[in-house]
Amino acid sequence: MMKKEKVLLAMSGGIDSSFSAFLLQKKGFEVIGITLKMWNSKNDDFIKDAKEVAKKLNFNHYVLDVIEKFEKEIIGNFINEYMNARTPNPCVICNIKIKWDILLKEAKNLNCKYFATGHYAQIQNENDRFFIAKAIDEKKDQSYFLWGLSQEVLSKAIFPLGKYRKKEILKIAKKEGFTEIVNKKESLDICFIPDGNYRTFLKKNVKNFEKKIFKGNFIDKNGKILGEHKGFPFYTIGQRKGLEVAVGYPLYVLKIDAKTNLITLGKREELLKKTMFVGDFNILKYKNLNEKLEVTTKIRYRNKGILSEIEKIGDKIKVVFFEDNFAITKGQSAVFYEDNKVIGGGIIL
Repeated sequence: MMKKEKVLLAMSGGIDSSFSAFLLQKKGFEVIGITLKMWNSKNDDFIKDAKEVAKKLNFNHYVLDVIEKFEKEIIGNFINEYMNARTPNPCVICNIKIKWDILLKEAKNLNCKYFATGHYAQIQNENDRFFIAKAIDEKKDQSYFLWGLSQEVLSKAIFPLGKYRKKEILKIAKKEGFTEIVNKKESLDICFIPDGNYRTFLKKNVKNFEKKIFKGNFIDKNGKILGEHKGFPFYTIGQRKGLEVAVGYPLYVLKIDAKTNLITLGKREELLKKTMFVGDFNILKYKNLNEKLEVTTKIRYRNKGILSEIEKIGDKIKVVFFEDNFAITKGQSAVFYEDNKVIGGGIIL
């Protein structure tokens, strides 16, 4: 009898990772579950739920405390970015700096040939290069968050849900007795900000916040004062709601200057741009970007993407859009696609 290959599965206690465990067992893998405790939460139900699934499906489950690393690499970066007038994407940074490195290390420690997560994405291989592709269920697709994964990680990773639609998963899961988890409310917010209010989070977690952040002026592009704002970290590029400034037409945040505490407002068309630069990039599908490439570039998760041309210039990638793009925001991820395949991505400069 052939020995089953081991796979280490990251488990959050939700339906996606739980159903992934079910699918992996159906495919003949010996599953080992691991839940990463990343932040000091008052509610550890997610750990209990993951353990219950492991018990139901009869496999071993471990909890790994990575709070210190998470606070330094992810929460620290999140705070630093906002305090420097940039808008971070912590889920992307977590995938690059925390989650996958830990899975790779722990898989080796537990003699697992592969590791898996409940992400909605696919992994493909062409010309000795591994790369991410969109999930079948485009509404749930999470390929945008995974551009930073290394070739080593991708060569050992499995995404069991990539070829399933969420409706199909819920239907099968109910039939298989995962009723409680199916009915569990899905979390759509940043994991360490469950209420979704990053402003309150900054107030609580930035040392001497009240001394560092104070009211300042909204100005137009000519420097004319338009009103008063509550502190620059509370605003993002492209924001229209909550400005409380009336000039007879809608105003949007055009620019945030952390040094001067000035926020520039203007009309929507002033946020339309055709060029941007991307740094800290990772190219997946090709070994090098030696020539210009026509791709679809997404600048935020729910963004449909715009046709563009990318070109590597030194340690940056220049992106030229074929049509105007709204509210290009420093600190967010830009992800490049050829059809449903992720070419790579980086951080908007």
